Amino acid sequence: MLRRTSLILLLTCLFHYLRAQDMPDMWGSATAKDAHPGLQWFRDAKFGLFIHWGLYSKLGGRWKDSSYYGSGEWIMNRAKAPAAVYAEVARTFNPMGFNAAEWAAIAKEAGIRYMVVTAKHHEGFSMFDSKVTDFDIVDASPYKKDPMKELARACSQQGIHFGFYYSQFLDWHEPDGGGNDWDFNTKNKDYQRYYRTKSVPQLKELLTNYGPLGLVWFDMPGGLTPAQTKQMIDSLRLLQPGCLFSSRVGHDLGDYRDFGDSEVPPVPIPGAWESIFTHNDSWGYIQHDLNFKSPREIIHLLSNVASKGGNFMLNVGPDGNGEWPSYSIQYLKAVGKWLKVYGESIYGTTYGLIPAQPWGVTTSKPGKLYLHVLQIPANRQLRVPGVSAKVSTVKMLGGNTSLTWKQSPEGIIIQLPVTLPDTRNTVLVLEYSGKQQDLSQLRTQTVSNQYPQAEIPSVWAVYNGAAKNKVFTYSHYFGDWKHDNCATGMTTPEDALIFPLEVQDAGDYKIILDYSCEPASATQQGLVTLNGQRLPFLTLNTGTFSSNKPMMFIQHAVGIMHIDKAGKQNLTIKPAAGNNKELFRLRKVILQPVQ
Repeated sequence: MLRRTSLILLLTCLFHYLRAQDMPDMWGSATAKDAHPGLQWFRDAKFGLFIHWGLYSKLGGRWKDSSYYGSGEWIMNRAKAPAAVYAEVARTFNPMGFNAAEWAAIAKEAGIRYMVVTAKHHEGFSMFDSKVTDFDIVDASPYKKDPMKELARACSQQGIHFGFYYSQFLDWHEPDGGGNDWDFNTKNKDYQRYYRTKSVPQLKELLTNYGPLGLVWFDMPGGLTPAQTKQMIDSLRLLQPGCLFSSRVGHDLGDYRDFGDSEVPPVPIPGAWESIFTHNDSWGYIQHDLNFKSPREIIHLLSNVASKGGNFMLNVGPDGNGEWPSYSIQYLKAVGKWLKVYGESIYGTTYGLIPAQPWGVTTSKPGKLYLHVLQIPANRQLRVPGVSAKVSTVKMLGGNTSLTWKQSPEGIIIQLPVTLPDTRNTVLVLEYSGKQQDLSQLRTQTVSNQYPQAEIPSVWAVYNGAAKNKVFTYSHYFGDWKHDNCATGMTTPEDALIFPLEVQDAGDYKIILDYSCEPASATQQGLVTLNGQRLPFLTLNTGTFSSNKPMMFIQHAVGIMHIDKAGKQNLTIKPAAGNNKELFRLRKVILQPVQ
C-alpha cells in the first residue's frame, strides 16, 4: 500500500507540474482570482454551440477568383481585401433564410445548453443594430433587421443561455482597429480611441439591449494594459453583473478558461473551462468545406472533454442566407438523440475519478461513476481499476438493465452483454456508497490483449533528467489548429521516460513509438527496456517542424517484447549513450498484442 500511495503522489505532483509549466497560454492561462458567483450554470451546462456568422458567410470561402481553405472568417485578411472594397459585400448581404426560432429549436433538440454567436468578428461588420457605427446589418445591408434580437428571444424561450462573441481589438474595417496593416499605417493607429469610440460602446450596447446574457466570449485581446482591461471589465459588469466573461478578454481577468482552438487538455483541469471545436475545418461558412465531424466523433469529443471536467462548445457556420449546413443539422440532431438517453452522464458532472481506460473514459457525480464504453473488450469483461468504494448497483444508463459484476481490492469487473445499445458510446452507471478515491491524476496505463492496442500518451510518463513535456501547435489548413503534447529534451540516458503499466494479460506485444523527428536528430540510437529486455532503435526523419504546416509523425514499430506475467511493470524509453542532440519528440507509445 505504501508503494502504491507513493506512486500516486509522485504522478499527481508530476502532472500538476506539467500543467503549470507547459500547457499553451495563447489567450491567458488563468482566470480572475475570485470565482464568479454565477459560474455554476456554466459548469453544469457542458455542451455549448458556437455560431460564426458575418459577411464572410456570404463569400463562402471565395474572394474574386480564388478559393480559400481553413478559417473562412479570415478571408478579408488572407486576401488583403481593401476595407472599402470588402465593405461593398454588405450591399448584397440579405439573409432571408434566417429563422431564429428554427436555430434555437435545432439547438434544443441537439441537447445544447448555451449558444454564443458572433456579434462582430475581425472584419468589423456588426451583426446587430449598433448606434455606434453604420457598418452593421441594419444600416449597411438590405436586410434592415436585427437578427440578434430575434435570436436572443428564441433562445430564452427554449431555455438556452445566450451570449455574444466579440472581437474587442481586431477590426480590419476601422483605421484605429487592430490588425489591418494593408490599408492603414500601424504607426498612426490610436488603439485607445478605437476602444473608446467603438469597442467598449458596442459591448455596452450588447449588454444593454438583448436581455440577460449568459456570457460574452471575447477574442483577440490587445492594445490595453492589465489596468485598462480591468477598468473596461468593471464598467461592463455594472450593466450585467451575472454575465460571464471568457478568458480571452486577456490579462487573466476572465471568469473561465478557454483553451486554444481545437485543444483538449491531456489531464483533468480544475476550475471552469471550455474546449472549442468547429464542425468542419472552418469556423465561418466555406461552401467547399465538407469535412464534417460525424455524430460518433462529436459524442467522443463531448465525453472526453466532460471526463476532464470541462465544457465542449461546437461551432456551426451558417451560410450567407442564414441557413445551416445540412450535415450540421443532421449530425447535431443525432447527438441530441444520444443525449436524451445518456445526458445524465454529461450534464452536471465533474471529471472522472477513474482515469481513462482502453475501453473509454469516466465522468462523476456524488455516489455515481459513469463509464463511457467507447471500445468493447473482446471477452466482454469490463475491468475498472481503482474502485475502492462499496458498489451497490451497475446498470446501463437509460434503462433498468442491471449487469453482473464482481468487486475486489483491485477494482471491479463488469460482465457486458453480447450487444450494447449504442456502439458509439454506451454509458454504464455505477452507484456506490462511501468515499471513492480520486485517481484522476494516476496515469498507470492498462495493457490487455482484449483490445486491439494500448495507446499511452507521453504525458502519462514519469519524466527524468532534462526530459519535459511541450505542446506543439500547428495548422493543417489556415487556422485549423492542432495541438500535440510531446516529450522533448531527451539527449542522454538520464533523460528517460518511465511508463507505469498495469498488465492484465501476459503475452507478446509489439512496441510502436509515435514521434516526430527533426532531420538533425535522425539516425540517433534509442532504447526501449522492460523487465531486462532491450529494444534498440534508430530514429527516423519526419521533417522540420513549422507551426504553419502539418506536423508529421511516424508510427515506428521497433520490435516485440514478451511479458511473462500480469501485474505492474515499468516500460522505459531513453536515448543511448553518446547522442548529442534531442532524440525525438515522442507523442505516444503503442503496445499491440500479437495475435
